Amino acid sequence: MPYRAPVDEFRFLLEHVVGYDQVAATERFSEAGPETAGAILSEAGKMCETALAPLQRNGDLHPARLEDGVVRCSPGFAEGYRAIAEGGWVGISASPENGGLGLPHTLATAVNDMMSSACLALQLAPLMSQGQIEALENHASEEIRALYLPRLISGEWNGTMNLTEPQAGSDVGALRSRAEPNGDGTYAISGQKIFISWADNDFTANTCHLVLARLPGAPEGTRGISLFMVPKLIPDAQGNPGRPNSLKVVSLEHKMGLHGSPTAVMEYDRATGWMVGEPNAGMRAMFTMMNNARLGVGVQGIGQAEAAYQQALAHALERRQGRVPVQDGPGTIIDHADVRRMLATMKAETFAARSIALACAVAIDMGHATGQSGWRARAAFLTPIAKAFGTDIGYEVADLGVQVHGGMGYIEETGAAQFLRDSRVLRIYEGTNGIQAMDLAGRKLGDGGEAACRLLDEIQKGAEASRALLPDLATAVWGASETLREATEWMLEQGDTNERFAGAVPYLRGFARVLGAHYHLKAALAEGGKGPRSRLAAFYIGRLLPEHAGLLAHARAGAEGLYALSVDDFS
Repeated sequence: MPYRAPVDEFRFLLEHVVGYDQVAATERFSEAGPETAGAILSEAGKMCETALAPLQRNGDLHPARLEDGVVRCSPGFAEGYRAIAEGGWVGISASPENGGLGLPHTLATAVNDMMSSACLALQLAPLMSQGQIEALENHASEEIRALYLPRLISGEWNGTMNLTEPQAGSDVGALRSRAEPNGDGTYAISGQKIFISWADNDFTANTCHLVLARLPGAPEGTRGISLFMVPKLIPDAQGNPGRPNSLKVVSLEHKMGLHGSPTAVMEYDRATGWMVGEPNAGMRAMFTMMNNARLGVGVQGIGQAEAAYQQALAHALERRQGRVPVQDGPGTIIDHADVRRMLATMKAETFAARSIALACAVAIDMGHATGQSGWRARAAFLTPIAKAFGTDIGYEVADLGVQVHGGMGYIEETGAAQFLRDSRVLRIYEGTNGIQAMDLAGRKLGDGGEAACRLLDEIQKGAEASRALLPDLATAVWGASETLREATEWMLEQGDTNERFAGAVPYLRGFARVLGAHYHLKAALAEGGKGPRSRLAAFYIGRLLPEHAGLLAHARAGAEGLYALSVDDFS
């Protein structure tokens, strides 16, 4: 079955579940009301179905390759990227001053979700550019913004993010790349970077690298890192790509998945670069890009979950196997109870993760539109949950998709395994999900739990509002929120952050479980308690939500039991 963009699902979520009406009510986004949002989603959906989805298998079967120092991309990717660029989707939320559409990040999140379903390997290219655009809008000089932003937004050029080095993975502060002043306002950038997504291609006129490096005498650790714009081709006086810079793609990684997305080892040999932001403040500028990318990566996982579910459902509606236990059904494996369990889990989990991601995007938009610290705190709190839970669900749903296919799921011809392989890295890059969980339990609870408690209050208020119509579901959600509140209070009582970190992953997962139930309950209430979303909510709340108790018990177990195991015990 070809991919179908879930436009109606997004419309329902925006209207009834995640509070998009608040965004449209602001002066900044007043022109992006329901009618405009619906039109945007419909157009993006058509582009994903017709221009991107047919490229999904091409990227896997015909990977990007390095020839004579130039990356040659998968068949059709140039045309697919052109459709993205010409539709304005790269700069959907970028400032109109530089050619962007200036639309809410919530709509950009929905569009990225659909593009990720259609062809994840290609979607990574505009996602990287979007992160770079935001970093430049917030931190670059007027000259750099004027030169680079219009070309990045139009899709004429593409952007990358260069953090990781062979000896410095998640420990960015250990990087060794150097930036030496040239005396003319530029810098000579030297060093090697690894895991650089879309470091080169054969369809944009220039590739713009944002590179972290150290100035001479800079402090150790992250406090001594600066950020530089280092283009592949140095722009001439008219802003056109000029002479080649002193950088190259050394090699492309041979990966488990995402074969259509070139992941490069980059070498910089006194390449010319321009500083972005202030000296030694590179991490602040890069985090602007990374926070955008973390939500974007969570959405990539959700997009993969959607695509894997659609394919598994199509198979279950067609495959005949064994005697079915129900009358008047299609007579295929969807009539078997366990297959229904898997499909319901896939659909319910995708709904929960998508709701969390869109709620995070709404908070980002409200923070930008109102400047209120409460919205910004909510966006910051939801970001690690959206990233980690979205990517966990992407992989888990893809795994269930293989299982629904049975033996054929293990055969590459079906394409079911590609979702599993492609989605696995999402739990690792842009900060591993363990790091996301530690960020949540550590830094994001650093406000004394204020942002967390506001969410908990909202969940309980929603449960109270649902008691009359949906008493059983409302009672379960309210009780789960109380357990989550107790776990949050326990986290806040721990003076030793390692005590929190020992249970950070189950804490994040437990928080996501309860949030997912909250959004399912809102959907059921909006539907009047009768209909497909109400039945899905009953499945999630009755069968998946109870996991929160075990997760939050694990979260409160502390570190002692982990360190009671000696190093020799692990051997």
